[in-house]
Amino acid sequence: MISLGCRLNIAESETIRGLLGDRDVVVVNSCAVTAEAVKQTRQAIRRARRARPSVRLVVTGCAATIDAPAFIAMGEVDAVVDNAAKLMPASWQARGATPIAASTDHARAFVAVQTGCDHACTFCTIPAGRGASRSEPAGSVIDRIAALVDTGKREVVLTGVDMTSYGHDLPGAPTLGSLVERILRHVPALERLRLSSIDSIEIDDRLFVLVTQEARVMPHLHLSLQAGDDLILKRMRRRHLRADAVRIVERLKTARPEIAIGADLIAGFPTEDARAFANTLALIDDCDIVHGHIFPYSPRPGTPAARMPQVDRETIRSRAAQLRTAAGASKAAWLKRLIGTTQWVLIEKPGDRGHTPAFAEVRLLLSVRPEPVEGPSFLATADRKNGASTGSVRTGIGCVVPVRITAATDTHLIGTLA
Repeated sequence: MISLGCRLNIAESETIRGLLGDRDVVVVNSCAVTAEAVKQTRQAIRRARRARPSVRLVVTGCAATIDAPAFIAMGEVDAVVDNAAKLMPASWQARGATPIAASTDHARAFVAVQTGCDHACTFCTIPAGRGASRSEPAGSVIDRIAALVDTGKREVVLTGVDMTSYGHDLPGAPTLGSLVERILRHVPALERLRLSSIDSIEIDDRLFVLVTQEARVMPHLHLSLQAGDDLILKRMRRRHLRADAVRIVERLKTARPEIAIGADLIAGFPTEDARAFANTLALIDDCDIVHGHIFPYSPRPGTPAARMPQVDRETIRSRAAQLRTAAGASKAAWLKRLIGTTQWVLIEKPGDRGHTPAFAEVRLLLSVRPEPVEGPSFLATADRKNGASTGSVRTGIGCVVPVRITAATDTHLIGTLA
């Protein structure tokens, strides 16, 4: 199973893995968010065919759905499965219920709660690849998370294309906040719940309270901001303005100061001039963005933005580099401030690293590398704080352990078991 792109693809790949069972098939779950993502998908297909020349190779995902003929024409590809069908057992000749596939490649589990999008951002092809917004009923989400926790997962990440639109298509129109409440109530053994990318303008009061006051919800939000200039945001057809983004981050940080903010930012959107770019660059400081995800703009066929006056490629590359430098400096300063603290870290492969609740990467100074352990990582469950227990700790891959932070580089923390 080869998964490219977003966390939603990772979650869906785990479902496909369960549907495949022990069949010897290579599946490439493709991404189309940028032209570079499509290029990487093609490269992954060619590498997979060279590595497994005689095995059936199937391509699915957004890139394969948006331009199926192009992928069918690749000599390495045996079949293409549309996004709409990729989670159907019949697409993989599977019978019965989908098994719970708890990936051994990830210490945390990714659970899809929503797919598709009802909005029409002028730069985006995802609605063409995934269709209208569709939500997973809360009961099935809770059942899946409970099953994953039973297999030993300590952290679950909720994923979707437009997660804050969750529930409008379900009976009673539940919200993302109500889903989070139900998960926490019905899966008490879940230690850490994390949200993937969300739309800042749709953080309602219910979700705000959960993110800022519920210790089991990790203090880390990745916001789909895209730009920091009002005119560019309007041309992107986003639903927020610059002041909205700054205001929600100020409220979040006031209510829960340890919250780390991540954001998607696009460099060189059509018509972006120097002033507009400066506004986006300044947003990194104004919103205290420490997890910057920078996209150089690339025109996607069929989108309105592709027909707008384009910024030249060299300027786009230069602006993307400036955004990455600024985001990197913000992250480095944040990491330095964490030296001397004790952080609860989810241990990940190969066993000498992991992530804090705010998603800072930690490298451990260990004399012995931890091995995976069976069952709960904590022998006792007492006062939970940021997804941690005060009980006795077993060390191992997939466990949550206290780490004393002793140093920091520009990209990660260094520490020892506390």
